Amino acid sequence: MKSILLLLIVPFFISTQNYLEAEKDTKWLTDYEKAIKRAKKEDKNVLVYFTGSDWCPPCKMLKTDLFESAEFKALAKDYVLLYVDMPRNKDLLTHDQLKHNKELLKKYNKKGVFPLLTIVNEKGNALDEYSGYSMNGEIRYHLQLLNKYK
Repeated sequence: MKSILLLLIVPFFISTQNYLEAEKDTKWLTDYEKAIKRAKKEDKNVLVYFTGSDWCPPCKMLKTDLFESAEFKALAKDYVLLYVDMPRNKDLLTHDQLKHNKELLKKYNKKGVFPLLTIVNEKGNALDEYSGYSMNGEIRYHLQLLNKYK
């Protein structure tokens, strides 16, 4: 009986381990300066993701449909990932983080569009962007943007 239970539990732990490894591969930074520094060091572009995590339905769906996809996880290795959240619940971020994110909003998202993917080079110059998400599972255009600048 113990061996049957063990045979059932082991695959679960292996799949959990693989999931945790994939999550580790797609680590998002929240500090712009660290992201630029890493981009210079690794000779990569920065993918800046502007989101309203607690109020924006398209942002929530994009997180699931794009960022959890195998295609994104493969492309994420070619970028430094920077997460810029603008929640309505200000308790979700520290005062300093909120101030930092507002400065990035002024620099790279002047229209205040959510969700927004912006590609920034290691010098901090915006190369391209793609805004919005129709919440229909269609992530082709987001992936095209990422493939273009990897």
